Amino acid sequence: MRRRFTVPLATVALSLPLALLPAASASAAPADKPQVLSSWTQTSASSYNAWNSARNNQGAWAAYGFDWSTDYCSSSPDNPFGFPFQNACARHDFGYRNHKAAGIFSANKSRIDSAFYEDLKRVCAAYSGAKHTACNSTAWTYYHAVDIFGVAPAKAGSAGLGRAA
Repeated sequence: MRRRFTVPLATVALSLPLALLPAASASAAPADKPQVLSSWTQTSASSYNAWNSARNNQGAWAAYGFDWSTDYCSSSPDNPFGFPFQNACARHDFGYRNHKAAGIFSANKSRIDSAFYEDLKRVCAAYSGAKHTACNSTAWTYYHAVDIFGVAPAKAGSAGLGRAA
């Protein structure tokens, strides 16, 4: 009877010269990047808060290679009538740019736009009376601009809020 000698694969790998081992890509993003991206572009306040916390500590997320750039509300006012929509626009840009880069924009556009609208409505919740009504009306207008004119990369080039991020 012949005896088989087995060597664990890890032992073999450790004995090989480094040049023969497959190189790990230094620029590869962590495997959970799609889940993190999705979690930061949901409609909830907790999703917004998690994104904003990460935005304020981008260095901790550098390995993910997220595009944090923004033009805020594009050619529309960032703070229309004094309503601070700038951060909602920044998160919307984050959602568009990173989903486009991942090639999953079309499947997620509606949710990203809905998250934008929820962010705007949370801004409006700080007001009462006529200012609340005016803010909500402005939020509705901003939302519909991106809902109607926000486009996938192949159709980029329209102006205003709907301009491709």
